[in-house]
Amino acid sequence: MMKTIFSGIQPSGTLTIGNYLGAIRQFVQLQDEHHCFFCIVDEHAITVPQDPHELKNNIRSLAALYLAAGLDPERSTLFIQSEVPAHAQLGWMLQSISYIGELERMTQFKDKSDGKEGVSSALFTYPTLMAADILLYQTDIVPVGDDQTQHLELTRNVAQRFNNRFKKTFVVPDIRIPKVGARIMSLQDPLKKMSKSDENQRGFISMLDTPKTIEKKLKSAVTDSEGIVKYDQENKPGVSNLLTIYASCTGESIEAIEEKYEGRGYGDFKGGVAKAVIDLLQPIQTQYEHLIASKELDDILDTGAEKASLTANKTLVNAQKAMGLKR
Repeated sequence: MMKTIFSGIQPSGTLTIGNYLGAIRQFVQLQDEHHCFFCIVDEHAITVPQDPHELKNNIRSLAALYLAAGLDPERSTLFIQSEVPAHAQLGWMLQSISYIGELERMTQFKDKSDGKEGVSSALFTYPTLMAADILLYQTDIVPVGDDQTQHLELTRNVAQRFNNRFKKTFVVPDIRIPKVGARIMSLQDPLKKMSKSDENQRGFISMLDTPKTIEKKLKSAVTDSEGIVKYDQENKPGVSNLLTIYASCTGESIEAIEEKYEGRGYGDFKGGVAKAVIDLLQPIQTQYEHLIASKELDDILDTGAEKASLTANKTLVNAQKAMGLKR
């Protein structure tokens, strides 16, 4: 049975290989069997200061990357959050039934605001906007990394609270965490997740990095002094991370890769990881270059915003009626 799937990615810098392996590649598979809404959540990006010109470029670039990676606008809806005003409207309505205590428990808020002065109030309340993003499309499944499960639980709670307090308006979504490659770690600190906002450029591989840059970053990836290519998350986090990347890029099993590099040391192994990543990214980069300079990209986004608005506005009106808003 076809389900509705929603996912959003922030346009804050170029996507990493971790974003691709953990999320986007699965979106491409999901669109064959489900109704998919893929949203560039630019309103989430402004919870922290952004350079307006850079943000504009990042939004367009992210859309081109989504399409280059295999999203088909005929089979799924790709759109920009701020071009569908229902997101902000429902976000405000859901704030009114969310509790300060719930939002204070969000670990992402604690992490991002820790030790900072003048923290934006939007950074505190954005989980309610995230809930609105998801609930507007009567979403059945949300594929997320495990760092977002807390926000998804909040979304489920708010949906149930709304349905109980007013009337059944929203589908309560299920969470889906990808099995392989869900959590690609930083190349420089394999105990933390690879992030496109990492200050250390060598910690992540961007989807638009050149082959030379990819080789360089992988050459300097943190391993250990043992020299044995073996998966052991606890004692060899760096090597285990590289094995996960290799396996996710090629589809080979971790055992087969361990066997291939038995007795060959880390130099050879890192070269193999680099080749696997470069081979995976090259066709995507070629397609990206074509799209980013084309009018086709804007046409796809215009159509996407129209399609998304049809569904979102229907839900918004039902929610407004349920709450007693409007005449």
